[in-house]
Amino acid sequence: MTLEEKIKASETRIFKAVFPNTTNHYDTLFGGTAMMMMDEVAFICATRFSRQKMVTVSSDRIDFTHPIPAGTIVELVATVSHVGNTSMKVRVDIFVEQMYSELREKAVSGEFSFVAMDEYKKPTPILK
Repeated sequence: MTLEEKIKASETRIFKAVFPNTTNHYDTLFGGTAMMMMDEVAFICATRFSRQKMVTVSSDRIDFTHPIPAGTIVELVATVSHVGNTSMKVRVDIFVEQMYSELREKAVSGEFSFVAMDEYKKPTPILK
């Protein structure tokens, strides 16, 4: 399998409903909750790509461009954007959809860095 095919095969999508218990006093999704959801889908994508133990080492510039109101559906899309020796980057976009209309827009974007770990918790090559 080529690198491009492997990247395409590891793309990960998760859908979630935004309920009031995940929102702030403006009835929009907490930024920290969005980041937690993004890290989770990025981790799944990184693991699917590498099939190794992966740990998050950083998040890079997370842009919140549109609010995510309670009562909407979000789709998180994670894609491998860079593969290094022991580390990789995963881009995550959150799209918000109205439940009862076709309106859909990108609301949040960010990138997460991961490192592959061996059984001794030391960095190990991703591509073997």
